[in-house]
Amino acid sequence: MLDPRPEFPQRKHPANGVLHVEGQPTVVFDTICTKDRKPWLASADVHDLLREVWTGASAWLVGRYIVMPDHIHMFAAATATDIKFENWAKYWKSQFTKRHKAADHCWQYDGWDTRMRSFRQYEEKWEYVRLNAVRKGLVRRPEDWPYQGVLNDWRWE
Repeated sequence: MLDPRPEFPQRKHPANGVLHVEGQPTVVFDTICTKDRKPWLASADVHDLLREVWTGASAWLVGRYIVMPDHIHMFAAATATDIKFENWAKYWKSQFTKRHKAADHCWQYDGWDTRMRSFRQYEEKWEYVRLNAVRKGLVRRPEDWPYQGVLNDWRWE
């Protein structure tokens, strides 16, 4: 007998837009890659500049993050602004690029963002992300990776 469920294509790109649900926090997990996955991110200068740019781009508040050689994982929480997450991400990337001034250091056009639906999902995703540098063989323990942190220590409420 044939399976009555239709086949769904696998996504190659994320769906656009972040859904806001009344009465729940809007927390987004995003992965942003460098163009062609070139490994230029893991340096103290880039890390410091990212922190400065994220602090200045306050429409969304960056919480936990990790900067890998060719991509960034971050969590961001919505503020009271109407600025869409995608527009905020484009803004901080453009501000970083203007200040970084390395012609061959470019961003991939889109990121891969997912709205966290629960504190449990958020914690599970962070545990997976923080082990990234260990899985890649860059450090033995996740806390030894120098390019990570928390900018805003917001609560899940």
